[in-house]
Amino acid sequence: MDFGRLMTALVTPFTPDGHLDVDGLKALVDHCIDTGTTAIVACGTTGESPTLTHDEKLEVFRTVLRAANGRVPVIAGTSGNDTAASIALSREAEALGVQGLLLVAPYYNRPTQDGLYAHFRAIADAVSIPVILYNIPGRCGVNIDASTVIRLAQVPNIVGVKEASGDFGQIARIAAEKPDDFFLYSGDDKFTLPVMSLGGYGVVSVAAHLVGEEMTQMIDAFVSGNVRAAADWNGRLLPFFELLFKVSSPAPLKAALQLVGLPAGDVRLPLVPAPSAVVEALEAELVRLGKR
Repeated sequence: MDFGRLMTALVTPFTPDGHLDVDGLKALVDHCIDTGTTAIVACGTTGESPTLTHDEKLEVFRTVLRAANGRVPVIAGTSGNDTAASIALSREAEALGVQGLLLVAPYYNRPTQDGLYAHFRAIADAVSIPVILYNIPGRCGVNIDASTVIRLAQVPNIVGVKEASGDFGQIARIAAEKPDDFFLYSGDDKFTLPVMSLGGYGVVSVAAHLVGEEMTQMIDAFVSGNVRAAADWNGRLLPFFELLFKVSSPAPLKAALQLVGLPAGDVRLPLVPAPSAVVEALEAELVRLGKR
């Protein structure tokens, strides 16, 4: 399945008393689809998945599926650091009707490359829908090496990787050695163009919540060969991309969403809201980009 070039890692909005904001979640899905998102990733890093209960994750998957209503694919974040639990959640998500899974590397355990291969292979073998790997060693404490990604790319339903290592040597090797039908996505908005220039397909985006139309124009310009226009868009958006990670994500994103009147709520502990200096800088960026 082609999930498109601009997948949005959806935030999980909460009510003032800290519960899941189902109506807000539906509104965010509509907003993202209306502004260029080609697939929704639910319960990833941006969705604060480590703080969601099992039942909350299933409710997020159900709600996003209903809201998307077939307009774009829904990809469920179902992997953790317990392979058996990841398999169980992945099967439940598949039964609900999600069109794909995003599987982050196990964190805290620090498995070997053989352990990573076995973990991802076991989950992929337990379902029939497409699987995208998620490499973010800064959060997980372990890197999925290029050789392991290429090995996993031979598994029929492992169809891509979200690369957030920032290691362009590794990214270049994956791009050069991957099968043609294996999709390489940037896991960082500011690296979208560099990754695509190496052979990547698109991005799993945080910023698309607010600048989806602009990112679509940037990607379309690059794909059509207008590299100058793509670079101009990237330069214009870069300060905003960087601000969204000034402190731990998704605190800045939630602040930005609140500034433009979109559902967000606070982050859950152990994260805390973005400091006032970051919020002020975000407000200035949103004004500069014409969003306020």
